[in-house]
Amino acid sequence: RKIFLDEQDCVVFLYYLKMYLSPIGELEELSQLGGRAKRFIPLNLFKEIDLLSFSLMPNHFHFLIKQHTKDGIVKFMRRLTKSYVMYFNKKYKRVGTLFQGTYRAVLVESDSYLLHLSRYIHLNSINVKSPLNLMKFSSYAYYLGQKQISWVKPQSILAYFKSPIR
Repeated sequence: RKIFLDEQDCVVFLYYLKMYLSPIGELEELSQLGGRAKRFIPLNLFKEIDLLSFSLMPNHFHFLIKQHTKDGIVKFMRRLTKSYVMYFNKKYKRVGTLFQGTYRAVLVESDSYLLHLSRYIHLNSINVKSPLNLMKFSSYAYYLGQKQISWVKPQSILAYFKSPIR
């Protein structure tokens, strides 16, 4: 089933990524401005995982994650999906699960596979027919240097190349 029905859904999903993956100092600054960021501080996973690449699709999403702790990805996926399902169910007046089964994860054991996955994640949304501008909801702009945020870490992939693409 589609899990992103409009752009607001994508924006909310990215908001949760930001809250779970931003440095604690940034969340403390946001909470001082009156936001809800304070409640995410004890749930933050900034030191446990790095989000290297991502792409939202109408009915699923792709992440390339570097894990620093044994259960970092498990905690991240549980927190992220629970938060998003609660939002989605409230918005669309529904109950129950949104995601089918558990997520799939693959261990990356070679540099070539790491680069292939990053490329696949970014190219995946190009041929998808959707009213949503899916490229807007991927990490591609961060790789091109058009955007910068603390919770997406393209440097790990870009370090494999001599110079950035211009």
